Amino acid sequence: MDKIIRINMSKEPAPEIKITDMKGYEGLGGRGLTSAIVFKEVPPLCHPLSSENKLVIAPGLLSGTMAAMSGRISVGCKSPLTGGIKEANAGGQPSQMLARLGYAAIVIEGKPKGEDLYRVFINKDGVKIEKDNSLKMLGNYETVERMKREYGQKISCISIGPAGEMRLAGSSIACTNTELRPTRHAGRGGVGAVMGSKGVKVIVIDDEGTNMREPKDRERFRQANAKFIEGLRRHPVTGEALPAYGTNVLTNILNEAGGYPTYNFREGRFTGAAKISGETEAALETERGGVATHGCHRGCVIRCSGIFHDKDGRYLTKQPEYETVWAHGGNCGIDDIDKIAMLDFLDDDIGLDTIEMGVTVGVAMEAGLIKFGDADGAIELIKEVKKGTPLGRIIGSGALVTGRIFGVDKVPVVKGQALPAYDPRAVHGIGVTYATSPMGADHTAGYAVATNILKVGGFVDPLKPEGQIELSRNLQIATAAIDSTGMCLFIAFAVLDQPETFEALLEMLNAFYGLKLTGDDVVNLGKNILTMERTFNRLAGFTKEQDRLPNFFKKEPLPPHNVTFNVTDEELDQVFNW
Repeated sequence: MDKIIRINMSKEPAPEIKITDMKGYEGLGGRGLTSAIVFKEVPPLCHPLSSENKLVIAPGLLSGTMAAMSGRISVGCKSPLTGGIKEANAGGQPSQMLARLGYAAIVIEGKPKGEDLYRVFINKDGVKIEKDNSLKMLGNYETVERMKREYGQKISCISIGPAGEMRLAGSSIACTNTELRPTRHAGRGGVGAVMGSKGVKVIVIDDEGTNMREPKDRERFRQANAKFIEGLRRHPVTGEALPAYGTNVLTNILNEAGGYPTYNFREGRFTGAAKISGETEAALETERGGVATHGCHRGCVIRCSGIFHDKDGRYLTKQPEYETVWAHGGNCGIDDIDKIAMLDFLDDDIGLDTIEMGVTVGVAMEAGLIKFGDADGAIELIKEVKKGTPLGRIIGSGALVTGRIFGVDKVPVVKGQALPAYDPRAVHGIGVTYATSPMGADHTAGYAVATNILKVGGFVDPLKPEGQIELSRNLQIATAAIDSTGMCLFIAFAVLDQPETFEALLEMLNAFYGLKLTGDDVVNLGKNILTMERTFNRLAGFTKEQDRLPNFFKKEPLPPHNVTFNVTDEELDQVFNW
């Protein structure tokens, strides 16, 4: 991976493609590379939908290799949702295939003058871009079907749905999974709107004729990978819970802990949680002929994904993830897993972030547009987005905009981005991450739930402020580094509990690149990435006042524990003081 594809959409009479080297970005991949390019090349004060913004798509340092769990891809830009820097992360096949073709990144810059739509095709012979207005306003599923008919079954696709074309701030970028379905999304921050503003509908990747990337020391790499896999399979979270029930195994756990946000963050437990839990979902998938355990990309050994069939045994969507089930489920008072699965399908097809949309629907319910628990009403609201009606454009713009327009004062966002599925009053560590991450409210930026609730990597009492700053700080540093490798973040469970599994990961990097990285080097990488991201945000106008949760978390006690978020502002300001 020593080349960068640069596509300038402003060039006339047609977009210009250049293949450049890695000069200035050597040794970076994934989030490290996307954030570095955005930091160095995007004016912090530019409008996110202007020609000055850039969309950067980058596989990780170990993507395209034999390394297990290395199929994540990073998407970076200035976010239309937060106004700051953004890295959104997705699984699926594109990362592995792009890396095997030798590309460290795709950078889409500029902006076409007209309203034409383009598709990009990348294979071993090079890169092509051509106009294709027949794709306008198609859903992700139909877009991919058309690409399959033209290019065959061995491709992968990166695409946007109608929401991205309409440049809505809640829009996502879809990546295809192993069945060539557009179900793995770089969801957060409105990255789909930036791709839409560039006039790019779909990127098709064909790696036929390429081989796995070869390590400098093949045998050493093979042994480290085997040790790494053994550690993942031995850990109770990555080896048992996630493979059995998927990410939605967390529903019963968080509900029992009293940290499951319900009715737009009014309560910490949902009476209908058992009906939409991972255990219930997996049993239903098996009963209907779906799949309860499944990898979203080749080389996945955790296999926390699945395939959900409807009541007639027909494919409907991927296994709805924990965040999706919560956002459209407990948060909205909905306990019908089939209706939640339909909402998941609609979000994926239209190209919407399921977290942002679930929280937005919850805010709309708070406003009285529909009642809590109204699943059919929620489905109709999401369908409005696809229609492009005024109401649909409001909903598709996210929770903050919807709350402002409908006069709601209880809107759970940080830096304009909706909070995910853990109430910060009952899980203080994740509250620190929500408040201080450069990305806006983002559980994956520093997953303190692991230690607060699952007791992975030790235990810090989730109901108390003590120890939460250090916990979030360390996890944010580690996460930034992991996001650069192309590794799935779920490896962190085993890495936190098993020093030998972390050593195996280091050994893989060293054997592949011929390096001598230490744990300190990994920490420094994470710190450097976070420093770039925070500097960009500061230059974009962010101050410490943006590193705060909404006030109601400090004032309104959350049942059943009747606690508030008690980490002080002064303590929050210490997270990045290393």
